[in-house]
Amino acid sequence: MKRLSILGSTGSIGRNTLEVVSRHLDRFSVRALAVRNNVQMLEEQIRQFNPEVVAVYDETAAAELRKKNPPVEILTGEQGLIDAATLDGTDMVVSAIVGSPGLVPTYEAIKAGKDIALATKEALVMAGHLVMPEASRRGVRILPVDSEHSAVFQCLDGRNMEEVEQIVLTASGGPFRRKNVDDLCKVTPAEALKHPNWDMGRKISIDSATLMNKGLEVIEAYWLFNVPVEKIGVILHPQSIIHSMVRFIDGSVISQMSVPDMKGPISYALSYPERFGNILQSLDLARIGELTFEDPDVDRYPSLALTYKALRAGGTMPCVLNAANEVAVDSFLDGKILFTDISLLVSETMAEHRVISGDTIEEVISASEWARQRANEIVENKTGILNGERKI
Repeated sequence: MKRLSILGSTGSIGRNTLEVVSRHLDRFSVRALAVRNNVQMLEEQIRQFNPEVVAVYDETAAAELRKKNPPVEILTGEQGLIDAATLDGTDMVVSAIVGSPGLVPTYEAIKAGKDIALATKEALVMAGHLVMPEASRRGVRILPVDSEHSAVFQCLDGRNMEEVEQIVLTASGGPFRRKNVDDLCKVTPAEALKHPNWDMGRKISIDSATLMNKGLEVIEAYWLFNVPVEKIGVILHPQSIIHSMVRFIDGSVISQMSVPDMKGPISYALSYPERFGNILQSLDLARIGELTFEDPDVDRYPSLALTYKALRAGGTMPCVLNAANEVAVDSFLDGKILFTDISLLVSETMAEHRVISGDTIEEVISASEWARQRANEIVENKTGILNGERKI
């Protein structure tokens, strides 16, 4: 039986992970759950899965949970997340905490020798140059949960990487793929949160609308599969049936296809190298009818180009890109900046950053904190009225 710690158990990935687990209780036990502050849902998960430990990052929410006196040890703060991730006897950590708070617990879990089912993009975006070598030293397997990286992982399936010509990540294009570019400045948060295919959290939904999520996945793929940045491409595929492809030197292409449902890649990460039944609805290609593809429009999706720029700059630049984007997404959702300001804020923060190698987690976190502070200053000091519209 595989013993799990699930970081981010009340988010979309966490809930889907627990649904997969509930179908295979003879194969998995849940030893630890960790959340930011959703203790109401956590209470339900405690009753259903009987973990030994739960971690609640927010102290106030943890105090609220303690009043209910659940039959479980309650940990708090970042140290609580770390303790849940490194719990003795746990075999695998499902890393699904959204944003930069997921980095340190994931890194500590690797140092503790835990296999990782990785959904937290930021662990590799911020510190791939530290995370992957540490995993190699510890003999830790990092199994991708993102549908795109899971697809690539399945397509490669132990093949000789010298035969790989290109990894192609697919993207739906989000809700504004056909919207007039000049009208993107008028987009509201409610509109941007309406993803056409996937049920995701608020931050990831906005990243999908800007295509920043795909750029972060490019950086993640760079570290996961150890390929040059020039060998990683992106193509729009609005049906979200082909989750990614690998092009080989003989001209052939292998793709992985399924209905858009995160339980598929989650199940594969948990069960690898096996496959479980009773996970996804069968794919009916005749009913779907057609699969279409197009190159991403650089004017519509400037965030994608920024991620390639950050990856090529190396060092702490991807970390700065990520932190500035987190501030930009929050600022857009709070009504402080326009949708089109998101990429501008990230670009300006990157332009002001002096890259260092980031040889320790502390240096990475310091660069992230600098970027968050600087991006917030830009929002507060430069957002104003220009030609009747807010602009950075």
